[in-house]
Amino acid sequence: MPKILPQVLVVGLVSALVVLLHLKWPHFLPIYDGGPFALLGIAISVFLSFRNSTCYDRWWEGRKQWGALIWLSRDMSRQTLLLPEADRKHMLDLVIAFAHALVQHLRPSQIETDKVVGLLSEAEATAWRESSFPPDFLIRRMGALLIELHSQGKLSDILFEMFDRTVSGMAGVQAACERIRSTPVPFPYMLLLNRTAFLFCLCIPFGFAHTLGWATPFPAMLIAYTFFGLDKLGDELEDPFALTDNSLPLAFLAQSIDNNMREALGGSDLPPLPGPQNYILR
Repeated sequence: MPKILPQVLVVGLVSALVVLLHLKWPHFLPIYDGGPFALLGIAISVFLSFRNSTCYDRWWEGRKQWGALIWLSRDMSRQTLLLPEADRKHMLDLVIAFAHALVQHLRPSQIETDKVVGLLSEAEATAWRESSFPPDFLIRRMGALLIELHSQGKLSDILFEMFDRTVSGMAGVQAACERIRSTPVPFPYMLLLNRTAFLFCLCIPFGFAHTLGWATPFPAMLIAYTFFGLDKLGDELEDPFALTDNSLPLAFLAQSIDNNMREALGGSDLPPLPGPQNYILR
């Protein structure tokens, strides 16, 4: 409501001015039939619903990808029971680092390098900082570790293929998230709906001023609240990785993976999961 309140108030003010004009100087404002406005409103609501469904699909796809990452990381923690303890810790540390690095990659404004650097060796941390695609560097590092273990005879061909499939799944999650983030809904389509909805809400009082009188601003503002609210909701759902109220809680999901991996390694003093701030989970 705070985000669309100015637009709703503008519609209410215009509605009041239209009613005043109709009552004081009716010869300047002829009577219009409200039927066409109702039909136009139905058409716009259909287009808004289609656009919001498209944006929600993007949000839900992002959530499914992060759900898959949680599953793949837990699968990795189970599979690495086959490895020597030091190698297992190294691999799971890379998984944790990848989860946090992916959050920072998708949210450049939420950079917390300590969560990644603290899990890497000095050489790995330096290479990670210099990489153009930090999460992909960690994927490559997991692959290099698997090749190293295979060459040392610690992994058979079958086990190497099993681990490689899990790492490839993580790389697929990263690619899918990058696809969602870098391919927005076409801007002209969004702009057209926004302007049409705004013009429609401004035209509503002309069709109902003669029947509703001074009550016209209230239904006009209610319709504006619905239309502008749906439009704003679509804006937030379009980018599920942004820092808006309706975005995915990436920091929470990454910390969940972090805690899962630490517990798999035998840790007990786990950091608490991030809680909601002002009722919003980030």
